[in-house]
Amino acid sequence: MEVKRLFDIPYYQLEQFPQEDAFADKINGEWIKTSTQTYIDKANAISRGLINKGIQPGDKVALISNNRSEWNICDIGIQQVGAIGVPVYPTISADVYEYIFNDAGVKLCIVSDEELLGKVNSIIENVPTLTEVYTFNDVPNATSWTELLAAPNAELDAEIEKRKAAIDYEDLVTLIYTSGTTGNPKGVMLAHKNLLSNVKDCQPRLPVDYKAKSVSFLPVCHVYERMLLYLYQYTGVSVYFAESMDTIGDDLRDVQPNVFTAVPRLLEKVYDKIIAKGESLTGIKRKLFFWAVSLGEEYDVIGKSGWYKFKLGIARKLIFSKWQEALGGKCEAVASGSAALQPRLARIFLAAGIPVMEGYGLTETSPVVSVNYEKGNNVRIGTTGPVLDNVTVKIAEDGEILVKGPNVMLGYYNMPEKTAEEIDADGWFHTGDIGEFVEGKFLKITDRKKEMFKTSGGKYIAPQVMENKFKESRFIEQIMVIGENQKMPAALIVPAFEFIQEWIKYKKLDIGLSNNEIANHPDIIDRISKEVDEYNVGFGKWEQLKRFELVNDPWTPETGELTPTLKPKRRVILAKHKDLYDKIYGT
Repeated sequence: MEVKRLFDIPYYQLEQFPQEDAFADKINGEWIKTSTQTYIDKANAISRGLINKGIQPGDKVALISNNRSEWNICDIGIQQVGAIGVPVYPTISADVYEYIFNDAGVKLCIVSDEELLGKVNSIIENVPTLTEVYTFNDVPNATSWTELLAAPNAELDAEIEKRKAAIDYEDLVTLIYTSGTTGNPKGVMLAHKNLLSNVKDCQPRLPVDYKAKSVSFLPVCHVYERMLLYLYQYTGVSVYFAESMDTIGDDLRDVQPNVFTAVPRLLEKVYDKIIAKGESLTGIKRKLFFWAVSLGEEYDVIGKSGWYKFKLGIARKLIFSKWQEALGGKCEAVASGSAALQPRLARIFLAAGIPVMEGYGLTETSPVVSVNYEKGNNVRIGTTGPVLDNVTVKIAEDGEILVKGPNVMLGYYNMPEKTAEEIDADGWFHTGDIGEFVEGKFLKITDRKKEMFKTSGGKYIAPQVMENKFKESRFIEQIMVIGENQKMPAALIVPAFEFIQEWIKYKKLDIGLSNNEIANHPDIIDRISKEVDEYNVGFGKWEQLKRFELVNDPWTPETGELTPTLKPKRRVILAKHKDLYDKIYGT
């Protein structure tokens, strides 16, 4: 069969490679599997239920949930009746729910649990269009999603088929509200064409087939994980949903996935834990461990000598094989996106035989624009790989990355002027990112156009480039380069508290282990100062950090300094640490 709309994908899987474990959810320690056929049957039951509830083509239905099979079942059920799915981050505030629901005109909402139901109920009186709320979990005094599951009915089934037949490849299928580092979120309008073209263009770069398994834990409301879930289904890859962020390690070892997605922040944490374990070793084991790490730091995909490869083979057998086991031992690809990956991390993971493939994209591009892939020597560390087939990228005169192709959004919902700002008359989407091509084909992102700033001396500073370099330090977990219109660049630094705690114990130092004690201790400040001096060497004199201040607590989406996709909200961070900013610049 030909796949023309997203909801065709499960039927295509059923025809080509039906799976007993199309999806699997871990419930009470046991993996509960959903077959391809059950997936389709339940999606149709949801479609019938939505028709019974009066949902019409074009109506908006919100989904607020963790990753689980029910999310995907409802997603297809919503699509088949011509309704528009509005996925919403579980972690954002009730105020943002209210804005999104009113902007989209949401009529029906399904949430996963009691906490999220409480957030929706707290704003329901302010959302006149919202009439029905359901829950995936059994919640007292709430309506279960199972009440939407309607039995086969000739009349309803005929209506579903009629609605499906009326849906075109270019029709709107979903509204995804971007988290945004400033202001209210924007509703990105994506058509079946946008996401489906991305699925088909990414398939040749997925090194697995219908015999493979994946583990899903990044938020499915984010376009990155969502498109990958469609890609897995289209390819026949079984999807196992991690129980929670806390159980990822156990779930990876249990499932032994061939592929999964990650964000750099997660890979940084995995790496930090590995290094912390290495720090606790003694004697020859410790020496071997850090010999392997230093060898990994020298790794590249091209140009390494036979002697280096021989040593790497030993390191993989003695040390790196244990790293692979921690990820299940069968990993053929880890797709890294959403933010820039430190080249040092890419080197070490690739050296360890863990194929971390960095890609680039935005919600507005459905999302993938470019991605590294091993087949045909198409990996270059420090780049986001070759641009997808059927997608075109050009670099504007000011360095901005412009994108054209079937993956580019229809526009921003209720924002025609903003749409015209971002998509020019020739159809080029202006990404706001600065980049260049390496070797003529590998796209490299160098910074965010809006985040670059000038010092009072008129010198340009590209903060992302600097931040990614300084984060290579084991002592630095997060960093924000500051100094717009000031005489010098400086930084706010979140120390790598977990690593430093282990370092303090190993060195047997008389330093308290709380975040506050670490961030304010002169010995720690001196040690991080040495790291800053070391990494400053790679930058021009005008770029080098002249001062820094340490921050007591990590920046997170929950505390408001990061977006749900872990991008820094620079204004929020500056406002929160105004005292440290004033201390640096004496204002």
